[in-house]
Amino acid sequence: MLYPRVSLYALMLAAAGIPLYIHLPRFAAVNLGIGLGVIGTVLLVIRLVDLVQDPLIGWAIDHWPNRQILFATAAALGLAVGFPLLFGLPEGASIPVLVSILILLFSAYSLGTILLYGRSATLAKQANPKELMTLAAFREGGQLTGVIIAAAAPALFVAVGAGAQGYPAFGLFLGILAVVTLAVTLPMWRRTPITGHGLSFADLGRSGALRLLALALVNSLPVAITSTLFLFFVEDRLQLPGKAGPLLILFFLSAGLSVPFWAKLSNRIGPKQTLMIAMPLAIVGFVGAALLAPGNLAGFAIICLASGAALGADMVVLPAMFSVVLTRAGLNASAAFGIWSFAGKLGLALAAFFTLPLLERSGFTPGQANSAEALNTLTLAYAVLPCILKLGAFGLVLTLPTEVSAK
Repeated sequence: MLYPRVSLYALMLAAAGIPLYIHLPRFAAVNLGIGLGVIGTVLLVIRLVDLVQDPLIGWAIDHWPNRQILFATAAALGLAVGFPLLFGLPEGASIPVLVSILILLFSAYSLGTILLYGRSATLAKQANPKELMTLAAFREGGQLTGVIIAAAAPALFVAVGAGAQGYPAFGLFLGILAVVTLAVTLPMWRRTPITGHGLSFADLGRSGALRLLALALVNSLPVAITSTLFLFFVEDRLQLPGKAGPLLILFFLSAGLSVPFWAKLSNRIGPKQTLMIAMPLAIVGFVGAALLAPGNLAGFAIICLASGAALGADMVVLPAMFSVVLTRAGLNASAAFGIWSFAGKLGLALAAFFTLPLLERSGFTPGQANSAEALNTLTLAYAVLPCILKLGAFGLVLTLPTEVSAK
């Protein structure tokens, strides 16, 4: 039951992440009446909190290794309280109230994520590269299942009669999910923690972890941008109303189904070679999205399948590589994953901070008739910029030493 519990905890975190990173911009703009520029600024401010908070959370988990149950409980309860509050906000809610709720949610999400990833060696049946990759496959499989559930839930709630685009019911659902998950997964946090020695900049450099952190940040930017703009691109640029939910599910379903394949391939040929196969899929997807004509549902569905498969490789291979180099070097993994978590969320914040105000300045308005200039700006932001960034990430992969692997 160990790995299924890992999958379930990952599912809870992923179901929490989707509304924070994909639903939040549109929910705040449409339901709360907040401008896109303000939303981007709010997300960047919260990332500044994470700049201090995430490494501190990692340090605390390593400093009190026998408090795993306490940390896991705090993370789940923070999500259980925060989501009903967030999606129950009325139109005209004040920015300070929104920011306070988001800080609670992002803090709980950070705590749970850093704990789960930082305890990879503890939760694996054996702390060796192959078993760490197997653990990663279960963990990311759970993550992607949670993503699919969260992507579909609002539309399902609307279909059964929920009001306000299904968001209040969605918030309550996420709160209940967090409580149930906590009850089921508590036994796995009773395992004796495996810890290493303290971190230093020099240790991270010698182990190869710094190189992977840089790759994680650059590689997070394309996904961060497309996650932030996905609903806008589908609804407004492609003019496919009501199709964003199914397409999002297709994207993450492709990612989830690809995870076992990428894990097996990585164990066979090595992570670097696996990423060199997977990343071009994402690049082709970005190019294809830029060229699509409005109404081309079939073409974008194919792009979702290809780019989702590429995301599956990123999700399973990169964290496993990071766990391997930390374990080999005997370093405290939770503190290191605190930095890793911040790098990923910094990418999401930068995506929102730069792209949302850019769209606002171009005259783009969600759900309204937009000018050709505004839609062209949306295409550049959603497809062209991520393509350039992904090429940069691919270049960084080419510089990785072959021995940084999980073989």
